[in-house]
Amino acid sequence: MSNRVLVVDDEEKIAKMVGSYLEASGYKPVLAFSGEEALSMFATKSPECIILDINMPGKDGLEVAREIRKSSSVPIIFLSARTEEIDKILGLELGGDDYVTKPFSPRELVSRVKALLRRSSAPQAQLPASAEVAKALKCGDIELDAVKRSVLRAGSPVELTTVQFNILAFLMRQPGRVYTRIEILEGAAGIEYDGYERTLDVHIKNLRKALGDDTEMPKYIGTVRGVGYKLIEPGA
Repeated sequence: MSNRVLVVDDEEKIAKMVGSYLEASGYKPVLAFSGEEALSMFATKSPECIILDINMPGKDGLEVAREIRKSSSVPIIFLSARTEEIDKILGLELGGDDYVTKPFSPRELVSRVKALLRRSSAPQAQLPASAEVAKALKCGDIELDAVKRSVLRAGSPVELTTVQFNILAFLMRQPGRVYTRIEILEGAAGIEYDGYERTLDVHIKNLRKALGDDTEMPKYIGTVRGVGYKLIEPGA
């Protein structure tokens, strides 16, 4: 692993501060101070994680994320002074994995990076704690390979973000079992994930879209009103 993290913020002081904390923790920060520069750095440096400020002149963070998600599922942590819930939801709908509001603790931000990269590089972490854990899970025409971190639907590859992959892996442990939103957040994203229930709804929405699920008549992920979600068993 390169440990390379792309930090994007038009406020150079903030970007450099975050970069120094990342470097002190063993990461290799790559700094960009505009959306255009961020896309260029992303293409040439191949970072393993991106810390992306939303509020930038010109091409803002949301536009950058939209471009990146056309070709990559690299983990993205949005950074923004915006505190409105709708802004957070919009960022996550565009494929963000986490969202941190300014002002923030640099140490906390680095811990988010560590947690996100740990989840994306330790595929077995979210699967059943057993010596007999299979490397692959299958339910209907969905196949998930925990080692390769790959998903196939009817034989075709499905691109998922780190959080989406972990949610699917968590649900595939026990098809048909209903999990509450909190159980899914804690089981798939980790207890250090500073999320809330509405956040999960956005990730589920994106996961369904990636799987080609019908929102009205879902085939893969079912909603149990007042409780949470479940992976639908074939023929159920």
